[in-house]
Amino acid sequence: MNRDVVVVYAGEPPPADWHAAVFLAGPTPRRPETASWRPEMIERIRDQWRGDGRLVVFDPERRDGIYEDYTAQVEWEERSLHLADQVIFYVPREPATMPALTTNVEWGMWHDSGRVVFGAPPEAPGNRYLLHYAHKYGVPTATTPADTVAAALSEIGAGAHRSGGEREVPLLIWRTESFQCWYEAQCAAGNTLRAARVVWTFRGRAQALAYWAVHVHVHVAAEDRVKRNEVVISRPDTSVVALYRRGATPDDTMVVLVREFRSAAATPDGFVHELPGGSGPGDPLAQAVSELDEETGLVIEPSRLRAHGARQMAATVSAHRAHLFSAEITAGEFDRLRGTGPHGVVADGERTHVEIHTYGEIRAGGLVDWATLGLLAEALDGPRPRPGPPPVRSGAGERPS
Repeated sequence: MNRDVVVVYAGEPPPADWHAAVFLAGPTPRRPETASWRPEMIERIRDQWRGDGRLVVFDPERRDGIYEDYTAQVEWEERSLHLADQVIFYVPREPATMPALTTNVEWGMWHDSGRVVFGAPPEAPGNRYLLHYAHKYGVPTATTPADTVAAALSEIGAGAHRSGGEREVPLLIWRTESFQCWYEAQCAAGNTLRAARVVWTFRGRAQALAYWAVHVHVHVAAEDRVKRNEVVISRPDTSVVALYRRGATPDDTMVVLVREFRSAAATPDGFVHELPGGSGPGDPLAQAVSELDEETGLVIEPSRLRAHGARQMAATVSAHRAHLFSAEITAGEFDRLRGTGPHGVVADGERTHVEIHTYGEIRAGGLVDWATLGLLAEALDGPRPRPGPPPVRSGAGERPS
């Protein structure tokens, strides 16, 4: 097993590739006679790393101990912090020799990033406020170097091999299905990720990552140029279901919508009117059945749903996709839907109301957004042969690991 641990000291360039990277954040001794805590932390990392590839440790202390260029030091730390999969905060604060004032600022910048651990000896003063926010944001905490390292490496696991611009995508995002789906498409087009910087993340229930945004530089193979000024935003894919009952004409076809308050809605009534759907782990078809039950109260056999495939909902804004399903339901099922509600998962603040409109009313009244109208157009178009996958272009990249 390759248990290669590489230490990169302040001012030194990072390696070209790795499986994982950590940054040792915390107070640096102000006096030469004060021993640093970082050498012990590095030894604990060497002892505990069990990944299959290289682990990089960013140490903000200089190899030669000479600090001459303050701006260069700050910029190196800032870049290395963003490269890290885990930022290990260890704060053995001593007011006279290691006051950790800069550490307080760094903690404020990174405590809610989803990729930090916090350690400090129980007797170290001045850490109560930092610990408060560690507990509030679900940050793993420890009281010894060994346990702090163990907490960080537990989050990292075996890591994942990344090189070039891929190194700048932390494991927190790299491991998501939404990122891998986007990146696979870029590689298949022959494009190359040159650089990346996490803009923000949002975590939902149980601190699970729900949304992410990454500023990327992508070499566009077809145009031989680098596009630098865009942010990729994504979330888990959704499963949506179009329920309908055909009328004499397409515009007479009855369609089931759900009305729900969504904060982003810029509509006259402040609600969105959309197809039942949502996201969750597992098979998209099973998710579609579950969302129908949650949002409309209708329990339907999976075999009744017709799959239309998956597409992006708003390709200029978000990388996530919607898996579309549809089913023609009976008059009795329509009647039952009219008399039920509200629905939704109360614990998530979800409250949905079933609405039934004709397709003509939906088109003419501007009741839904363009994406939902497109979903309905596909679902109501009737069964037809599905196109095969597009041909792979010459020079397409490999699927990311």
